[in-house]
Amino acid sequence: MLNIGCHLSTSKGFMGMGRDALSIGANTFQFFTRNPRGGTAKAIDPSDLDAFLELAAEHHFATLLAHASYTLNPCSADEKTRSFAMATMQDDLARMERLPGNLYNFHPGSHVGQGEEAGIGMIVAQLNTLLMPQQTTTVLLETMAGKGSEIGRTFHELQQILDAVELKEKMGVCLDTCHIHDAGYDIVGNLDGVLAEFDTVIGLDKLRAIHLNDSLNPIGSHKDRHARIGHGHIGLEAITRIINHPALRHLPFLLETPNELPGYAEEIALLRGVYREQRINGKKK
Repeated sequence: MLNIGCHLSTSKGFMGMGRDALSIGANTFQFFTRNPRGGTAKAIDPSDLDAFLELAAEHHFATLLAHASYTLNPCSADEKTRSFAMATMQDDLARMERLPGNLYNFHPGSHVGQGEEAGIGMIVAQLNTLLMPQQTTTVLLETMAGKGSEIGRTFHELQQILDAVELKEKMGVCLDTCHIHDAGYDIVGNLDGVLAEFDTVIGLDKLRAIHLNDSLNPIGSHKDRHARIGHGHIGLEAITRIINHPALRHLPFLLETPNELPGYAEEIALLRGVYREQRINGKKK
C-alpha cells in the first residue's frame, strides 16, 4: 500500500499527531524535533508516547520521519553556530531513541563562502562525532535546491558526505521532489535517468524517504518554493509516476505542501487514487 503522510504539528503530542494522521487517511507523518526556528525542545510525555506507539502498531503505521530545526548549520563559518548544531543534533538523536527504529532528517547546511570541500568536511566531522553503533535511528541527508551556498544540491555532494562517514549503516538520504527539480534534475521528463544517476552516485539502497512536493518554480531555478500537488511545475502526472516507480513505491512519502489538515486529506486521497496496488499471489501489496 501507499505509505503516505504529511508534516504535523507536535503541539498536541504524539497521540495527537497519530490521531490527526488517521483522520486524513495517512499511515505515517513527519514532525519537527523542536521549534523549527529555534532551539527549544518540548518535553516528551512518556504516557503520551506509549499510547501513540500502541496506536501506531494497531494501525500499522509506516516508518516516521523526524525533521531537525532549520537553524542548524553544521558547516557554518561561525564556531558557535557549529557547536549549537552539534549539541542540538546530539539531543535530538538521544530523544529519537524513545521512538526506536525511525528516521531523522536534516539539511546539510551552507558553507557560507568557505567552499564545498570545507563545508563537507565539517558536516562529516560532526556526523562522525554524533553517530553511535547502538543507535536505532537512521540519519538522513536531505537533497537541497541549491540556494546560496547550500551543500547537497547535487547527488555527488551527498555522496562525498556518505562516503566519509564512518558508521555508514546509520546514514541515508531523503529525496525532496521540489528540491531536486529546482536543483536541475529532470524528474518530470526523465525520472528513470535521474534515479539511475542517483543509484550510480549514491545507491538506491541509501534512499529511505521522499518529501513529496510540487514546485512553484521551473526546473533549475534553485528557489525551493513548494506548491500543492498538481499545482506546480512538476505536476500530478509526474508525481503519479514517482509514487508508482518500482524503485520508490515502497518508501514513506511525506507531504510538505502549503496546506492545513483538510488540504492534506484531499492530497492524500488524490494520491491514493492514482497509486497502483501491486498484486502478489492474488493479494494486494
